[in-house]
Amino acid sequence: MSKMRTVDAAVAILEKEGAIEAFGLPGAAINPFYSAMRAHGGIRHTLARHVEGASHMADGFSRAKDGNIGICIGTSGPAGTDMITGLYAAWADSIPMLCITGQAPVAKLHKEDFQAVDIESIAKPVTKMAMTILEPGQVPGAFQKAFQLMRSGRPGPVLLDLPIDVQMAEIEFDIDTYEPLPVEKPKASRKQLEKALDMLLAAKHPLIVAGGGIVNAGASAQLVELAETLNVPVIPTLMGWGTIPDDHQLMAGMVGLQTSHRYGNENYLQSDFVIGIGNRWANRHTGGLETYTAGRKFVHIDIEPTQIGRVFSPDLGIASDAGAALAGLVELARERADAGSLPDYSAWVAECQDRKASLHRKTHFENIPIKPQRVYEEMNKSFGRDTTYVSTIGLSQIAGAQMLHVFGPRKWINAGQAGPLGWTAPAALGVARSNPDQTVVALSGDYDFQFMIEELAVGAQFNLPYIHVVVNNSYLGLIRQSQRGFNMEQNVSLAFENINSSHLSEDTRGYGVDHLKVAEGLGCKAVRVEDPNDLAAAFDKAKALMGEFQVPVVVEVILEKVTNISMGVEINAVNEFEELAETAADAPTAILALQG
Repeated sequence: MSKMRTVDAAVAILEKEGAIEAFGLPGAAINPFYSAMRAHGGIRHTLARHVEGASHMADGFSRAKDGNIGICIGTSGPAGTDMITGLYAAWADSIPMLCITGQAPVAKLHKEDFQAVDIESIAKPVTKMAMTILEPGQVPGAFQKAFQLMRSGRPGPVLLDLPIDVQMAEIEFDIDTYEPLPVEKPKASRKQLEKALDMLLAAKHPLIVAGGGIVNAGASAQLVELAETLNVPVIPTLMGWGTIPDDHQLMAGMVGLQTSHRYGNENYLQSDFVIGIGNRWANRHTGGLETYTAGRKFVHIDIEPTQIGRVFSPDLGIASDAGAALAGLVELARERADAGSLPDYSAWVAECQDRKASLHRKTHFENIPIKPQRVYEEMNKSFGRDTTYVSTIGLSQIAGAQMLHVFGPRKWINAGQAGPLGWTAPAALGVARSNPDQTVVALSGDYDFQFMIEELAVGAQFNLPYIHVVVNNSYLGLIRQSQRGFNMEQNVSLAFENINSSHLSEDTRGYGVDHLKVAEGLGCKAVRVEDPNDLAAAFDKAKALMGEFQVPVVVEVILEKVTNISMGVEINAVNEFEELAETAADAPTAILALQG
């Protein structure tokens, strides 16, 4: 056994657990931990400009690749409270992330010491475990338990709070004898899966709803295999988008009140059976439950037993890891295919494909200022199948989900449930850190972009290139649209006459903030587009600048001030505010071209 500081033991554990990417800000109360990282050398650290930004970077890193666990580190007090939004975003979407905070000495915790706060109590509601470690000998076990919890059952974040005297204390520890704790995940029995499959095969128009749990389990290939073996269409949720490629014949579209396809909602409404795997039945997906559930039976498979029945009671609930359930279902489906006992769903699949080829929203507009739909059309043309999109909330995210195309798991990275403004840029930096060889494209409205715009400097400092498409209408567009029901437009305009920027033309001066000047001041490159016919060239230029300078590149698109994006309160009553596609030329990047 070796005698060492607790922080040296903790850093050795991080490396052995495979968590070697950290994002954070040093400070007095966490400096011992930083000294341990420096001495060890096995943990790469990216310095953020704001601790909330560091937490979103760690979150984005965790979401970017199977098995990733990002680390967020900060000093005491406000560093911990700054992390709470990041913890909430990770907790809400079942993302493993480890936050580590410094703390006042143990003897000072009840004395209202400088920057001392009960971060354990504050963080508990949005973590799987939050713990202020009061005894040095508990440090190895606390980190060991943290990794087990982050990976077991429904994944999620953990916060460990380290008083500075606990960090400095010495303990006996041998990393060679340290072993990660076993990961615990429920697994569906053959009998349960046989029942679920029997119910599916008794239906005439079955659907598979594929949730984010499939992404977390790294089981997208098994989902596609199951769908292909049964020849049953798939409806991915927003968090499950990419589990089956958009251009797969069994991809039947997304369902919901906002981030949905017209054909997805119509295909769903024609179904008589739904098996949900790794999904939560989120309210923006279901809308009114009476409409959503009427006339169909449900099987719900989820890793967290208490999720089953939380929104509505299924006809059959199964607590299981999505990967284990899919593996078992594939085996059973193959057996029945070999026995020739599977129904022929080809006519049902053809119906779904017909709707996919006919129910399109119009994207090809020539308007100046630019209509947002045209932006996503041009993004579809400019960015390839391997592109990873990052977004969080707002009309930009809603319209993007309606019109962009995603072709694989973890290619759409979205803070789906929490939706914190400002998440996009730092999360994209975390994704770029994880996947340096991929094209990462972030999508923001102007306010999401402004929330944590300072984090662009992190991308410049550490050479983390990605493209950030900013659709700028100088409005809080989603809030403005939701205020229509109150017959008001209150406190949502970001516009002002910016007379102090030489970058801005007469047409754009009234859009307020000069994002190009700010981006360039933070060490990045930027391009502005005012004509829709210049979008393709702008995206090409952005790719060239990103490759040459290895920094984030902002593409700001000047939009018309007011656009209402399709949404509603029921999945059978989505309001379409714009023209619908009538010819293939109206929606030239649709997955299946409109006939006629």
